[in-house]
Amino acid sequence: MIFGYIRVSTREQNTDRQLIALKEYGVLPENILTDKQSGKDFNRPNYKRLLKRIHKGDCIVIKSIDRLGRNYKDIIKQWQLITKDKGADIIVLDMPILNTSLNKDLIGTLISDIVLQLLSYVAENERINIRQRQAEGIAAAKERGVRFGRPQTYDVNKYAPIFEKVKNKEITQKEAMFEIGCCPSTYYRIKRELNKIPA
Repeated sequence: MIFGYIRVSTREQNTDRQLIALKEYGVLPENILTDKQSGKDFNRPNYKRLLKRIHKGDCIVIKSIDRLGRNYKDIIKQWQLITKDKGADIIVLDMPILNTSLNKDLIGTLISDIVLQLLSYVAENERINIRQRQAEGIAAAKERGVRFGRPQTYDVNKYAPIFEKVKNKEITQKEAMFEIGCCPSTYYRIKRELNKIPA
């Protein structure tokens, strides 16, 4: 039996491209399992279901190696579990050389294993690079003053004297924002709250 496996990292990501590729290959829709989850590990509900359903002689079709996973060691381990322990085949559509249903001789298996290890390394390296770029982006945003996490709460009464200074033209609104340590939208929100308080 031929199964298809689709994975995207988030619920917002679209599976259409992978689905079309699997159907064009001839995988029946009822045999396609999808996970909308990170590829950092293999603790995914539909991937686990897939492993329970496959038997010797079955075949799993995936669009690309990173759809299987992104952790180098885990990809190798799962590949061996499927092909050696379960006796099933794997076909990676974007990389025809990764087709264990062909070239079952020693040289074919060796080439397939070498390419798999190389591509798994590339997939994990890309995951590491993405994390590094995210960390660098967050650090740069913090340098620019972008705040992360829950919005800061302000005791509006505490800032009444600052707004009084602005009213008396002792300081500018920009200076008041700097003194409070807030952005323009928060400044005007505090101002609105203060205006609601009876004099």
